[in-house]
Amino acid sequence: RMEGKAEYILPTDTRYVGEMKDGMFHGEGTLYFPSGSRYDAIWEKGLVVKGRYTFSDGLQYDAENWHYCDSYDRRFYTEICHGLKPAGISQLTNMDPPRIIPKGCYDCGDGFYNPATRVIKDYGNRFLRNA
Repeated sequence: RMEGKAEYILPTDTRYVGEMKDGMFHGEGTLYFPSGSRYDAIWEKGLVVKGRYTFSDGLQYDAENWHYCDSYDRRFYTEICHGLKPAGISQLTNMDPPRIIPKGCYDCGDGFYNPATRVIKDYGNRFLRNA
């Protein structure tokens, strides 16, 4: 069993770096996701006691004080940080400039899904995983 400070890579390529006890996350530790986001937390016997999720663009999720893309302010985080574009030039995704998605494919956050091949590739057209 893993004990003490450890680094563990899950099958999804998510990486945990932190303390472990009896093979479980226990103490301070961080999950690093392939998308570039992270979850810093205090764990107890594998369960989160307290944590904070940070998106890859630096935006931190706060359930008590969340004002991102709500019914009152529908701007993307990048629009909040860098301002709105002039009238007639709409920003359709949080990524600016937006990623190019091939025809017949669907954006899935870390790349695009091609239903014809059932494959997900990153935005640079490199294989990520089968769907």
